Amino acid sequence: MSASRAELLRWQFDLTWSLFEVHLAELVPGDFRWEPAAVCWTVRRGADGGWVPDFAEVEPDPIPAPTIAWLTWHLGWWWTVTIDHAQGRPPTERIDVRWPGDEAAVGWLRGLHDEWSSVLDRLTDAELDGPAPFPWPDDPDKTVAHMVAWVNAELMKNVAEIGQLRLVRAAG
Repeated sequence: MSASRAELLRWQFDLTWSLFEVHLAELVPGDFRWEPAAVCWTVRRGADGGWVPDFAEVEPDPIPAPTIAWLTWHLGWWWTVTIDHAQGRPPTERIDVRWPGDEAAVGWLRGLHDEWSSVLDRLTDAELDGPAPFPWPDDPDKTVAHMVAWVNAELMKNVAEIGQLRLVRAAG
């Protein structure tokens, strides 16, 4: 018996997350804001004491190398907004997605994992055929299945980036 599309997308997500857990379990606070290059994007303390990510509406040239802190914020940003759309909530503004700091980042990401898992648990193959609420709200050819596949691809990319930075710093 073959897996449904919902089961296959869930399997792919779970596989990617299991690879992420390998790195999440090994991250230490010093890993997050280690700067791998002279030109890099990170998070910095804002006037209110919270963390503010480097960001530009137009990608700079050269493209800055990100820190693990910036990558975890970025992952948290796009995932928060996707979960909002999937749950029918107004999307959180980018400036309102706050990185929680070195000590809480892993727990934050695991919480987003749990929220997304709840979304995936309720999806049926029929619902996967519905219009994608994000990130292509105006493209009638994109479906919820495309959105779920996009989350899996984005997560896989971010997992690879975070893992590589962690390994380079550890080998340093």
